[in-house]
Amino acid sequence: MDTVSEAGLSRPQLDAAGRALLFTDARTASSFAPTPVTDAELTELWDLAKWPPTAANTQPLRVLFVRTEEGKARLIPHLAEGNRPKSQSAPVVAVLALDTSFHEHVPQVFPHNPGLKDVYEANKDLRITNGTFSAALQIGYFVLAARAVGLVAGPMTGFDKAGVDAEFFPDGRFASLAVVNLGHPGEKAWRDRLPRLSPETTLQWA
Repeated sequence: MDTVSEAGLSRPQLDAAGRALLFTDARTASSFAPTPVTDAELTELWDLAKWPPTAANTQPLRVLFVRTEEGKARLIPHLAEGNRPKSQSAPVVAVLALDTSFHEHVPQVFPHNPGLKDVYEANKDLRITNGTFSAALQIGYFVLAARAVGLVAGPMTGFDKAGVDAEFFPDGRFASLAVVNLGHPGEKAWRDRLPRLSPETTLQWA
């Protein structure tokens, strides 16, 4: 861990190995080894993934870990056909969903403004828009957390969301956003690294 000084304060920075683990050497896995993923590993993953910024600290993401044969038999038919082998080989498939009633927890997680609960209750469009954005931030952290605890991840949105929701969240409260395959890399787990766009294409300065 390296540190840099700014305005008299020292701030830690990830060293080259940490940056490689989370970013430059990390890959999206398409096949997985049969090595089990333990409860302790998944708990450790979430202990990191719970920390991203979310609007008013609302933390709207919910996670369903699917890892039994029964659970996979219910989930995999709802995935795009090309994604099914990936999820079948993964020890764990996480279904990441938005809690559409996340505002019920506002008095607990945002105690200095508990009235925000009533604002969200009265404006569903605002609630879903803000909740979806915050949950998307949490999904990004979820993938980084998986890498940080030594797992590889394969996030996907190629699935029948309505079908997954009807199967696993029939009361309608949770709305699936993504599925993430989790485990350890199998044979030919990834293709060659694909190119990234240049700074000239992606960045502007003002």
